[in-house]
Amino acid sequence: MQQYKVHSLTVGPIATNCYIIETEERIGIIIDPGYDAQAIIARMEDLKIVPRYILCTHGHFDHILAIPDIRDHYDKKQIPVEIVIHSMDKDYIGKNALIRHQRDLAGVGGLAFLERFPRQFPEASRIVEEGDRIGPFTVLHLPGHTPGSAAYFDEHRGIIFTGDTLFSGGVGRTDLPGGDEIALQASLRRLYGLPGSTRVYSGHGSETRIERERPRHH
Repeated sequence: MQQYKVHSLTVGPIATNCYIIETEERIGIIIDPGYDAQAIIARMEDLKIVPRYILCTHGHFDHILAIPDIRDHYDKKQIPVEIVIHSMDKDYIGKNALIRHQRDLAGVGGLAFLERFPRQFPEASRIVEEGDRIGPFTVLHLPGHTPGSAAYFDEHRGIIFTGDTLFSGGVGRTDLPGGDEIALQASLRRLYGLPGSTRVYSGHGSETRIERERPRHH
């Protein structure tokens, strides 16, 4: 894959960052389409690119809810789009997804967020594990926020998409079902070991760099 640009949209009720990777070959990668499928599709059309992959950093509803509508839109145009998620979060999408989300959100009073949950949710096309390659990225398994939280790391360009594991000025919460504070701390240590100049694109909030986050937590 040649050079690419990173575009971001803020979507949904929890201001989730959805990222669109625009490559020179007019192929796109969508990361965490959490809401507002029409806005994401419109941005793809403005950029004159079509998606090849939808990458999920984890399975929480605010990172995946636009997947069915995006997939339907491109299916009708006979453009195949692969849905990619780590094996330990794969139950958050697919036919039994609603059950998983209801179980997670019932305990924290978040069931209202599922009112728009799609009845038909496509299964993952590709289940990834630590070290897998997808497009320009290597998958880093970073459990803690969820069991299958993953980052997509481009070591050549020094770019990483961390989902809800690491933010500008903060780290992922572990009080939701499947959260694990000890696992999160180990995942953060991995991230802090990356080159300091690595640009961090998080699931919420502004872009940062590894070197900016290290001192706050060490």
